[in-house]
Amino acid sequence: MTTNRTRADTARLALLEAILPHAAFDGWNEASLAAAAKDAGMSTGEVQLYLTGGVLDLIGFWSLELDRQARDSIEEVDLAAMKVRERVTFAVRQRLEAIGPDEEVARKARARLLLPDAAGLGAKLVWNTSDMIWRALGDPSTDFNFYTKRMTLSAVYTSSLSAWLADMSGDKAEAAAFLDRRIGNVMQFEKVKAQVRKAASGLPDPAGLLAKLRYGLGRS
Repeated sequence: MTTNRTRADTARLALLEAILPHAAFDGWNEASLAAAAKDAGMSTGEVQLYLTGGVLDLIGFWSLELDRQARDSIEEVDLAAMKVRERVTFAVRQRLEAIGPDEEVARKARARLLLPDAAGLGAKLVWNTSDMIWRALGDPSTDFNFYTKRMTLSAVYTSSLSAWLADMSGDKAEAAAFLDRRIGNVMQFEKVKAQVRKAASGLPDPAGLLAKLRYGLGRS
């Protein structure tokens, strides 16, 4: 994991490591957080200082930690030797594999994020993961493409995470096949979108046509 942490992040990491075994059995709740604080030797005041949002803050911190681990794994590989589809598939898989032996904890976290008081947090964390993946892959897109790529990958990651956590096999063959299909669908969509964009490049500008119609086609 990342070094040179702030004092606050060091404390959050200690709480995270302490809560994982509790969350696996009892879920992400205040009782698990209290037990983790006790195990980490922290007072209630310290927990409130470092986690102003309670256990939800710790879920968010865990997600960012997994993002960092995945990013490091992605950046260690020679991506230039891969095709675009292979790069994206590899990167998503690195993020899924970062969960490691804590799959039950991840299931419990996903359930916790569905509760009303966590509205929006789950989507934000998925967006952060998608953004991390594209940045780690060196994506140069800006403006509209920047957002569409992340929105598309967010959908891919969310569905692939469900398949990953549902696949109880050791090799994750079904989950890997699901991920490959989803990436394939996205790449096909991108191919069609590029073809449409190319075909439309030679067409008249609609905005210009509408401006001319306003005054009559005979005017320049």
